[in-house]
Amino acid sequence: MTDESPQTGALSLETYPVHLGLGARAEAQPAFTGMEWYADYAARTEADGAEGRLVSMYEFTESWTSWEMHPAGDELVVCLTGTITLHQELADGDKRTVTISAGQYAINPPGAWHTADISAPASALFVTAGMGTENRPR
Repeated sequence: MTDESPQTGALSLETYPVHLGLGARAEAQPAFTGMEWYADYAARTEADGAEGRLVSMYEFTESWTSWEMHPAGDELVVCLTGTITLHQELADGDKRTVTISAGQYAINPPGAWHTADISAPASALFVTAGMGTENRPR
């Protein structure tokens, strides 16, 4: 097993996100290296189109510095530790704030711009329809 293409064994989801693809496939991805990683992920998984899902996990010590939006589908956000306050600007113009703590989840609907505030260390699991994802400064 290498950092470039893990295939088997126990892997850290925070380091090696998983792609859920067509045909009920679950494929470990190369090690996450930062924001540039997403462009390579999109190229690797483009054949799955809007049905592909990225499963990832992150730890946060501070609020997000940007907004993001996923036009191709829902994003599931599961809080694992701490508390996360999601701010959503829905496609119809409505705004809402959802606070989740360990064991709770929220859904970012398709086309909803969202960001998060973190007041103490927290972690979350994400299941994202990432095709066409956009970002903007906060």
